[in-house]
Amino acid sequence: MQPVSENEIRASFVNCSKGEARRLTLPAGLADTPWSDLDFLGWRDPKAPDRGYVVTWRDGEPVGFALRASTGARKSLLKSSICSVCVTPQSGSGIALLVAPKAGAAGRQGNSVGMYICADLACSLYVRGKKTTVLTRRMEESLTLEEQNARTLRNLDGFLDQIVGE
Repeated sequence: MQPVSENEIRASFVNCSKGEARRLTLPAGLADTPWSDLDFLGWRDPKAPDRGYVVTWRDGEPVGFALRASTGARKSLLKSSICSVCVTPQSGSGIALLVAPKAGAAGRQGNSVGMYICADLACSLYVRGKKTTVLTRRMEESLTLEEQNARTLRNLDGFLDQIVGE
């Protein structure tokens, strides 16, 4: 992923107001972000732990969306789950149902979409082996790292399509 400035991040959000984007807490150490290790920038807000944010690139422009941890989600009976974005198995609370308000009029009417995703939004780092899960290791795959990265972006793009209504 190419670097994104604070102003670009705040201006990129498609599913929250400009005021909300101005007030959100940016990731700590943004200047030291290992951009070459990321397919997208994802972080949880330390001041509001139920909130998360993702910024990705689409058509040469950064596109961001806000997420909220679902409070009414049925607790999984499984001891592990698999992230719908990076296909990393996690155990315990490593996977969360994160819900995004839809963009535009649909979002203002309260419509949203959700996805089970790595709770810390560090999918890119898990795929590259730069971060490991607590109790589970990644499955061995026949896909190359580049193919796994492409799949991660395709899965994220599919979720973004649902948010923007495409």
